[in-house]
Amino acid sequence: MNKPLGIVGAAWGVLGLCALLLWAIYRLSFYAIEAWAEPWAWWHWVFFAGWMVFMIYSEGYKGFQKGFSPRVVARAVHLSHHPVAWHVLLAPLYCMGYIHATKKRRIVALSVTAGVVMLVLLVSLLPQPWHGIVDMGVVAGLGYGVIAILAFALKVFVGRPLDWPTDVPGDEHRSEPQAG
Repeated sequence: MNKPLGIVGAAWGVLGLCALLLWAIYRLSFYAIEAWAEPWAWWHWVFFAGWMVFMIYSEGYKGFQKGFSPRVVARAVHLSHHPVAWHVLLAPLYCMGYIHATKKRRIVALSVTAGVVMLVLLVSLLPQPWHGIVDMGVVAGLGYGVIAILAFALKVFVGRPLDWPTDVPGDEHRSEPQAG
């Protein structure tokens, strides 16, 4: 086992993915800021409040904290114990489940990506302030996601176990996360 290569791979996977999410937050922030330059009617404020709650709960809590983030870190831990040079090189993609993953995980990863691309294209057609309001919710959800990934990584770093499926071929000892 090449321990330094595994550690580099795990760190690159987690930090590279966080950098990608932070880049998306940065890019979307410009549209969110533009929305504040427009006058808002009461219905904009109502939608904004509901959308923020929805995105923080659905994307942040349910999507990231309860699914994506622990899986990313579990896959990073797996990579640290089983480094393969090209997996380490592509560690962010490895941690996201695009490579060296079960067929189901790859399908889910590609489907989510296709859905996100479709939504980005549709939201780009919205006028301000709607475009910016939608992006504010996405920024909030992505920000929650980055924090969740780093929190799970810190948990593992300090020695606390992370009992989550890796969805790595041949490592399908369980398909659902364990409570606790």
